[in-house]
Amino acid sequence: MPLIETEGLSRHYPAGDGVVAALQAVTLAIGPGAFVAAMGPSGSGKSTFLNLIGCLDRPTRGTYRLMGEDTGTLSADRLAELRSRRLGFVFQSFNLLPRVDALGNVELPMVYRGVSRRARRDRAAEALELVGLGERLHHRPTQLSGGQQQRVAIARALVNGPDLLLADEPTGALDSRTGLEIMALFQELNRAGVAVLMVTHDAEVAAFASRTLRFRDGRLVGDTRQAPRDAAAALDGNLAA
Repeated sequence: MPLIETEGLSRHYPAGDGVVAALQAVTLAIGPGAFVAAMGPSGSGKSTFLNLIGCLDRPTRGTYRLMGEDTGTLSADRLAELRSRRLGFVFQSFNLLPRVDALGNVELPMVYRGVSRRARRDRAAEALELVGLGERLHHRPTQLSGGQQQRVAIARALVNGPDLLLADEPTGALDSRTGLEIMALFQELNRAGVAVLMVTHDAEVAAFASRTLRFRDGRLVGDTRQAPRDAAAALDGNLAA
């Protein structure tokens, strides 16, 4: 069963007396454990596509099935449950609470699910250990570098055990070396079985995925598979230089 399956997926927005076709008739399937990059210029439809896949928006037309479940037939409460249990989100701007330490930020998704305080703290600590921040549990965002803040955001996205990690320009606010560190982490998570769908405008970042979707004017105009570049090896070379 595909993890993601769309048929004729479209999203139109009102604009004056007409509409803007932000996404038009996208049909594709993505299997479990994939690492996919979505590319395209500003306004191409890639972020609209990510929002629909993340159940943050509903399509105007077409069908989107997540693990075989038709999301178009679901209530708002069921969509929220899917987002909580099946999906994890990573954004360019990190979206961390500035007055809350790393542990508290990672706990947040579990608060909404009613997980006990003890279990939340244990699982949050495990997630931070997984992303290499086991010694930074009680540091606030202002005490962390940009790369460390992004790692906290990734731990937060992973703490509920999602099947799919959705990342919107995850390296956009980072320097090149820190970006490589994040890509190495994504590849490590992907090898452990987490599927990744990442929006990026950077072809060098997309090269770390094994499949690239290209969007233009709201349409899917390219779908290619490739041998992914090894981020850890690139990072080693970068450090040696």
